[in-house]
Amino acid sequence: MIRLVIVDDDPMVRTGLRLILGGEPDLEIVGEAGDGLRAMAVIRDLEPDVVLMDIRMPEQDGLTTTELLLAGPDAPRIVVLTTFDADDMVLRALRLGAVGFLLKDTPPPRMVEAVRAVARGEPVLSPSVTHRVIAAATGGPYGVRGVRDAEARRELDRLTEREREVAVEVARGGSNTEIAERLHMSVATVKANVTRIFAKLGAENRVQVAMKVRDAGLLGP
Repeated sequence: MIRLVIVDDDPMVRTGLRLILGGEPDLEIVGEAGDGLRAMAVIRDLEPDVVLMDIRMPEQDGLTTTELLLAGPDAPRIVVLTTFDADDMVLRALRLGAVGFLLKDTPPPRMVEAVRAVARGEPVLSPSVTHRVIAAATGGPYGVRGVRDAEARRELDRLTEREREVAVEVARGGSNTEIAERLHMSVATVKANVTRIFAKLGAENRVQVAMKVRDAGLLGP
């Protein structure tokens, strides 16, 4: 059973999330809070596995709360959940250690799958957020872009044709289930391909895979 805490200052949002997530047999919503200070107490008392954390809240914002929680022992996995996907918010949340960044208009099935993925230790980003992270990382002062792009192409050449197809779908923000449907594979086969891709590219998470795929030019303009 995956234990959840929902943190959002809007009661309607909390109600909606309870309706989306509370009916799943493997998810249990053990608590909620409407501001960052209350969230600190609730999370430390209930010790959930996953926290859905709003950014803009009274008393203490979600990013500050995330930073304080992750600085302590036995921290939960935190998914930042917001209506805003500004670059600075995305990058700061990820730098602080959040393992996911989802927009509040994420479709319910994807929201449920995201919570399960995070509980398994997999990072999760909304597709639009993935593209922003890639753009921010590739647009900065990282030296001669052509050298980096050439290195990315060499790394992608290590993949089989099928692994490259899976890597591209990962870069487009697809979950394992979505990739399986698009490529007509089983979810287990997708997972096996993703594991091999991580190993061959020396990547620790899906965002790093997405960056390499983008640098290699496999996503198009």
